[in-house]
Amino acid sequence: MKLAFKACLSFILISSIGLMLLNFYGLTQDLRPKNLTPDVLRFGDRDVLLSKQNFFQLVEKTAQETPLEYAKRVTKVIADGTAHLDWETYDPVAFHQLVPAWENWILFLMGKYSGIPEYERYHFSNPYKSVERGIGICGDASILMSQMLEKNGIEADILTFPGHVVVTANIDDQQFIFDADFGVVIPTSAEQLNQDVGIIKGLYSGQGHPESDDRFFQYTYSKPFQVWDGPEHFITKKFYFEKFAYVAKWLLPVLGLLLCLFNIRKKRLG
Repeated sequence: MKLAFKACLSFILISSIGLMLLNFYGLTQDLRPKNLTPDVLRFGDRDVLLSKQNFFQLVEKTAQETPLEYAKRVTKVIADGTAHLDWETYDPVAFHQLVPAWENWILFLMGKYSGIPEYERYHFSNPYKSVERGIGICGDASILMSQMLEKNGIEADILTFPGHVVVTANIDDQQFIFDADFGVVIPTSAEQLNQDVGIIKGLYSGQGHPESDDRFFQYTYSKPFQVWDGPEHFITKKFYFEKFAYVAKWLLPVLGLLLCLFNIRKKRLG
């Protein structure tokens, strides 16, 4: 029995030290993938127009901006700062879709062994982790957009259409739809757009996208949609689990070390 207890304590001690070293190593690493070349990006040379440093800076609201000015600008900033990948095409390790162990070993283990697809190719709920990693699809852009609006006192909801995710907000008594994946602002409500998709004619092609995107989104926005009250409603379980994981990745090894130190001290005193 004593031998098993000692073996268990040794395992906890070694694991805790290893995890702490892994966490500290992670502080020196960059979550943004190094190999984001035009050939792997959806928009080719028009993709990722901002550096990580500029993205972090420009995603914040300036003191001089009105809420509407900020919302319109940050829609384009998120589109320009995000690397648009075909999400299911590449190995999840290649572009840190699978959260690296040095970033968060709990999310890594969930992605590696839980069998839950959302963790295998992870979408961050923390807006600054989204900016740091700098990759995503419409859901990532909308989660980031909605949280930045809420942070600056602008109430926003997430809208899901079949195959696409956007953000909606009422600003200055007018309803807007913000497509932060494509950098497009649609000055209408979801209900009005659903009834008259001709509203978006030229909006996507006007941002440099092909005219086929205008037709595609006219079709998409004619379909039924669902409203979500922010990321905590849109991805409820993952939203709160991510918060837990970033506390627990430090707390669990610290508790393991304290447990071992307590038993060593107890043995010496006893």
